Amino acid sequence: MVVFLCSIIIGLALLVWSADKFIDGASSIARYYGLSPLLIGMVIIGFGTSTPELVVSILASLQSNSGIAIGNAYGSNISNIALILGVTSILLPISVNSLVIRKELPILLTISLISIFLLIDLELSRIDAIVLLAIFGGLVYWSIRESIRSSRDSFAQIVNEKIETSSLKKSYFLLCGGLLLLIISSRILVFGAVGLAEAFGVPDLIVGLTVVAVGTSLPEFASSIIAAKKGESDLALGNILGSNLFNSLVVVGGAGLISPIQINREVLNRDIGTMFGVTILLFIFCYGYRKQGRINRIEGTIFVNIYFIYTIYLILW
Repeated sequence: MVVFLCSIIIGLALLVWSADKFIDGASSIARYYGLSPLLIGMVIIGFGTSTPELVVSILASLQSNSGIAIGNAYGSNISNIALILGVTSILLPISVNSLVIRKELPILLTISLISIFLLIDLELSRIDAIVLLAIFGGLVYWSIRESIRSSRDSFAQIVNEKIETSSLKKSYFLLCGGLLLLIISSRILVFGAVGLAEAFGVPDLIVGLTVVAVGTSLPEFASSIIAAKKGESDLALGNILGSNLFNSLVVVGGAGLISPIQINREVLNRDIGTMFGVTILLFIFCYGYRKQGRINRIEGTIFVNIYFIYTIYLILW
C-alpha cells in the first residue's frame, strides 16, 4: 500500500517537473524557428501540456489498463475546464478577446460531438482511432497555415534575437530529457495508480478519471495561472482548449490505435456526457450575452462546483 502511494506521489512530482522542462525546450525551439505566438500558445503550450496524458494513456493501454487510458483523457478534459479553468477564473477572471479563441471553441464542441458519435457503439476501434488522429493532423495543418498568415517579420526577428542569447543545444536537451523523464515518471504513476486501485478494489476507470486525470492536468493549471497573472487571458484559455483537443484526438486515438477498447455505457453517458456539458457551458460563458464574453468569479465557482459534484458521484456510485 505504502509503495503504491509513494509511487503516485513521486510519479506525479516527476511528471509535472519533466513536463515543465519539456515545454520550455519545445517553446524555445519553436521560437528559434520563428513560429508565431498563436502556434506557440495554442499548439506548443496547449498540446505540450497534454504530453503527460498521452504518455500515461499509451502506457496504460500497452498494459491493458484501458480504464485508465480512457478515464485519463476524458477525466483530464473535465478537470481542465471545470477545475483548472474554474479555479483560475476565481483567482483571476478571464476576458475573451481573441477571434482565434472564438474559432476554436466551435471546433472543440465539434470534436466532442465526434467523440460521442464514434463511441456510441461502445467500442473504440483502430478505425475510430485513425479518424481521430487524422482530424488532429488536419487541425495542426490549419494552425500552421493560420500561423504563417498572421506572422510578422518583426516578431520573428525579435524572437530570434532573444533565442540567440540562449543555447539551442540546451533547448534540445530539455526537450529530449523532459520526454525521457515523462516516460519514466508515467510508468511510476501508472504502477502506483493500478496497484492502489487493486488494493482498494476500485475500478481502474475511476482512478483514471480522478487521481491520474488531475495529476496529469497540473501542467495546464500552472500554465493557465501564470498566463492569467500576466494578463494573457487568451493564452490561459487557449492552453485549455488546445489541451482538450489534444486529449480527445491524440490521447484517445493513440490508446485506441495500440489496442481497441471496449467502452462501458456509463462512460459514454456519464463521463463523455459531462465533458460535453462543461464544454457547452464554456462556449456560453465565453461568448456572453449582449456583451463581451468573459469567465468571471461566479462562473468559475459554477465550474468548480460541477467538478466536485461529478467527483463525489464517481466516488459514491
